[in-house]
Amino acid sequence: MSPDLQLPADFKEALAGLRAAPHRSELTLTEVPAPVRLAPFRVALGAEVLVEGEELATGRFILLHDPNGSDLWGGTFRIITYIRAQLEPDIGNDSLLGNVAWAWLVESLEEHRAQYNNAGGTATRILSESYGSLASRPDAIDIELRASWTPQGRDMSAHLDAWVDIVCTFAGLPPVPDGVTLLPQRRPRNNG
Repeated sequence: MSPDLQLPADFKEALAGLRAAPHRSELTLTEVPAPVRLAPFRVALGAEVLVEGEELATGRFILLHDPNGSDLWGGTFRIITYIRAQLEPDIGNDSLLGNVAWAWLVESLEEHRAQYNNAGGTATRILSESYGSLASRPDAIDIELRASWTPQGRDMSAHLDAWVDIVCTFAGLPPVPDGVTLLPQRRPRNNG
Protein backbone atom coordinates (compact mmCIF):
# COMPACT_ATOMS: atom_id res chain seq x y z
CA MET A 1 0.00 0.00 0.00
CA SER A 2 1.35 3.42 -0.91
CA PRO A 3 2.27 5.49 2.16
CA ASP A 4 0.97 8.56 0.31
CA LEU A 5 -2.60 7.30 0.32
CA GLN A 6 -4.86 8.72 3.01
CA LEU A 7 -6.17 5.76 4.99
CA PRO A 8 -9.92 5.69 5.66
CA ALA A 9 -10.90 5.97 9.33
CA ASP A 10 -12.51 2.49 9.25
CA PHE A 11 -9.27 0.92 8.00
CA LYS A 12 -7.18 2.82 10.59
CA GLU A 13 -9.43 1.45 13.34
CA ALA A 14 -9.11 -2.08 11.92
CA LEU A 15 -5.30 -1.76 11.84
CA ALA A 16 -5.28 -0.55 15.45
CA GLY A 17 -7.24 -3.66 16.48
CA LEU A 18 -4.77 -5.92 14.70
CA ARG A 19 -1.80 -4.21 16.34
CA ALA A 20 -3.37 -4.47 19.80
CA ALA A 21 -4.20 -8.18 19.58
CA PRO A 22 -1.91 -10.30 21.79
CA HIS A 23 -0.69 -13.68 20.60
CA ARG A 24 1.02 -16.76 21.95
CA SER A 25 4.78 -16.84 22.41
CA GLU A 26 5.18 -19.92 20.19
CA LEU A 27 3.84 -17.92 17.25
CA THR A 28 5.87 -15.32 15.35
CA LEU A 29 3.69 -12.76 13.58
CA THR A 30 5.17 -10.35 11.02
CA GLU A 31 3.78 -8.01 8.41
CA VAL A 32 4.31 -9.35 4.87
CA PRO A 33 3.42 -7.94 1.44
CA ALA A 34 -0.32 -8.03 0.75
CA PRO A 35 -1.82 -8.93 -2.63
CA VAL A 36 -2.14 -5.68 -4.57
CA ARG A 37 -5.16 -6.18 -6.81
CA LEU A 38 -7.72 -7.45 -4.32
CA ALA A 39 -8.69 -4.17 -2.63
CA PRO A 40 -7.62 -0.52 -2.43
CA PHE A 41 -6.52 -0.96 1.21
CA ARG A 42 -4.94 -4.12 2.58
CA VAL A 43 -2.56 -5.57 5.11
CA ALA A 44 -1.12 -9.07 5.44
CA LEU A 45 0.44 -10.88 8.36
CA GLY A 46 2.55 -14.02 8.16
CA ALA A 47 2.72 -16.50 11.02
CA GLU A 48 5.08 -19.28 11.97
CA VAL A 49 4.74 -21.62 14.92
CA LEU A 50 8.18 -22.73 16.02
CA VAL A 51 8.91 -25.11 18.89
CA GLU A 52 12.58 -25.78 19.62
CA GLY A 53 13.51 -24.49 16.18
CA GLU A 54 11.11 -26.81 14.35
CA GLU A 55 8.42 -25.20 12.19
CA LEU A 56 5.08 -26.77 13.06
CA ALA A 57 2.67 -24.54 11.12
CA THR A 58 2.63 -21.46 8.89
CA GLY A 59 -0.09 -19.13 7.76
CA ARG A 60 -1.20 -15.83 6.32
CA PHE A 61 -3.90 -13.45 7.54
CA ILE A 62 -4.95 -10.84 4.98
CA LEU A 63 -7.34 -8.00 5.73
CA LEU A 64 -8.87 -6.26 2.73
CA HIS A 65 -10.87 -3.03 2.78
CA ASP A 66 -12.87 -1.37 0.04
CA PRO A 67 -14.72 1.72 1.32
CA ASN A 68 -17.27 1.26 -1.49
CA GLY A 69 -18.04 -2.27 -0.35
CA SER A 70 -18.32 -5.39 -2.43
CA ASP A 71 -21.41 -7.39 -3.33
CA LEU A 72 -19.29 -10.55 -3.24
CA TRP A 73 -18.05 -9.79 0.27
CA GLY A 74 -21.34 -8.48 1.64
CA GLY A 75 -19.47 -5.60 3.33
CA THR A 76 -16.47 -3.28 3.17
CA PHE A 77 -13.95 -5.67 4.77
CA ARG A 78 -12.86 -9.20 3.90
CA ILE A 79 -10.45 -11.52 5.70
CA ILE A 80 -8.56 -14.15 3.71
CA THR A 81 -6.52 -16.79 5.51
CA TYR A 82 -4.20 -19.64 4.73
CA ILE A 83 -2.79 -22.20 7.17
CA ARG A 84 -0.52 -25.18 6.48
CA ALA A 85 0.89 -27.81 8.83
CA GLN A 86 2.49 -31.24 8.54
CA LEU A 87 0.57 -33.98 10.29
CA GLU A 88 1.34 -37.37 11.74
CA PRO A 89 0.24 -40.13 9.30
CA ASP A 90 -2.52 -41.48 11.58
CA ILE A 91 -4.15 -38.03 11.70
CA GLY A 92 -3.37 -37.02 8.12
CA ASN A 93 -5.03 -40.13 6.67
CA ASP A 94 -8.35 -39.48 8.43
CA SER A 95 -11.04 -38.92 5.78
CA LEU A 96 -12.82 -36.44 8.08
CA LEU A 97 -9.78 -34.19 8.43
CA GLY A 98 -11.21 -31.47 6.17
CA ASN A 99 -14.41 -31.35 8.23
CA VAL A 100 -12.35 -31.08 11.41
CA ALA A 101 -10.19 -28.25 10.00
CA TRP A 102 -13.30 -26.28 9.00
CA ALA A 103 -14.87 -26.93 12.42
CA TRP A 104 -11.73 -25.55 14.12
CA LEU A 105 -12.18 -22.32 12.16
CA VAL A 106 -15.87 -21.92 12.94
CA GLU A 107 -15.45 -22.86 16.62
CA SER A 108 -12.54 -20.49 17.09
CA LEU A 109 -14.41 -17.57 15.54
CA GLU A 110 -17.40 -18.32 17.78
CA GLU A 111 -15.25 -18.76 20.89
CA HIS A 112 -13.63 -15.36 20.33
CA ARG A 113 -17.02 -13.78 19.53
CA ALA A 114 -15.72 -12.68 16.13
CA GLN A 115 -18.88 -11.71 14.28
CA TYR A 116 -18.83 -12.60 10.57
CA ASN A 117 -20.84 -13.69 7.53
CA ASN A 118 -20.22 -15.06 4.02
CA ALA A 119 -17.61 -17.58 5.17
CA GLY A 120 -16.21 -20.06 2.68
CA GLY A 121 -13.11 -22.13 2.16
CA THR A 122 -11.36 -25.35 1.32
CA ALA A 123 -9.37 -27.89 3.30
CA THR A 124 -6.80 -29.91 1.37
CA ARG A 125 -4.69 -32.90 2.39
CA ILE A 126 -1.38 -33.20 0.55
CA LEU A 127 0.57 -36.47 0.47
CA SER A 128 4.25 -36.04 -0.41
CA GLU A 129 6.19 -39.13 -1.46
CA SER A 130 9.89 -38.87 -2.28
CA TYR A 131 11.77 -40.70 -5.05
CA GLY A 132 15.23 -40.95 -6.56
CA SER A 133 17.88 -39.04 -4.64
CA LEU A 134 15.17 -37.94 -2.17
CA ALA A 135 13.87 -41.48 -1.53
CA SER A 136 15.29 -41.54 1.99
CA ARG A 137 12.86 -38.82 3.08
CA PRO A 138 9.82 -40.14 4.93
CA ASP A 139 6.39 -39.63 3.38
CA ALA A 140 4.66 -36.49 4.65
CA ILE A 141 1.04 -35.44 4.92
CA ASP A 142 0.16 -31.74 5.12
CA ILE A 143 -3.17 -30.07 5.73
CA GLU A 144 -4.00 -26.71 4.17
CA LEU A 145 -6.96 -24.55 5.07
CA ARG A 146 -7.83 -21.64 2.82
CA ALA A 147 -10.76 -19.60 4.06
CA SER A 148 -12.32 -16.18 3.86
CA TRP A 149 -15.10 -14.36 5.65
CA THR A 150 -16.61 -10.91 6.00
CA PRO A 151 -16.04 -9.51 9.50
CA GLN A 152 -18.75 -7.41 11.08
CA GLY A 153 -17.61 -4.07 12.48
CA ARG A 154 -14.17 -2.52 12.38
CA ASP A 155 -12.46 -4.16 15.37
CA MET A 156 -10.42 -7.01 13.91
CA SER A 157 -8.70 -8.13 17.13
CA ALA A 158 -11.16 -10.99 17.82
CA HIS A 159 -10.72 -12.24 14.25
CA LEU A 160 -6.92 -12.23 14.55
CA ASP A 161 -7.12 -13.90 18.00
CA ALA A 162 -9.33 -16.64 16.55
CA TRP A 163 -7.01 -17.15 13.59
CA VAL A 164 -3.90 -17.32 15.81
CA ASP A 165 -5.60 -20.05 17.86
CA ILE A 166 -6.39 -21.99 14.68
CA VAL A 167 -2.76 -21.80 13.51
CA CYS A 168 -1.62 -23.09 16.91
CA THR A 169 -4.23 -25.86 16.78
CA PHE A 170 -2.90 -26.91 13.36
CA ALA A 171 0.56 -27.01 14.95
CA GLY A 172 -0.73 -29.44 17.58
CA LEU A 173 -0.55 -26.96 20.46
CA PRO A 174 -3.36 -27.13 23.01
CA PRO A 175 -5.63 -24.13 23.54
CA VAL A 176 -4.60 -21.79 26.34
CA PRO A 177 -7.35 -20.37 28.58
CA ASP A 178 -7.03 -16.72 29.62
CA GLY A 179 -4.52 -16.25 32.43
CA VAL A 180 -2.76 -19.60 31.87
CA THR A 181 0.83 -19.90 30.64
CA LEU A 182 1.99 -23.17 29.09
CA LEU A 183 5.31 -24.71 29.95
CA PRO A 184 7.52 -25.42 26.92
CA GLN A 185 6.77 -28.79 25.37
CA ARG A 186 8.70 -31.18 23.18
CA ARG A 187 7.04 -32.54 20.09
CA PRO A 188 8.33 -35.99 19.21
CA ARG A 189 10.11 -36.02 15.86
CA ASN A 190 8.96 -38.43 13.21
CA ASN A 191 12.13 -40.26 12.30
CA GLY A 192 10.16 -42.47 9.92
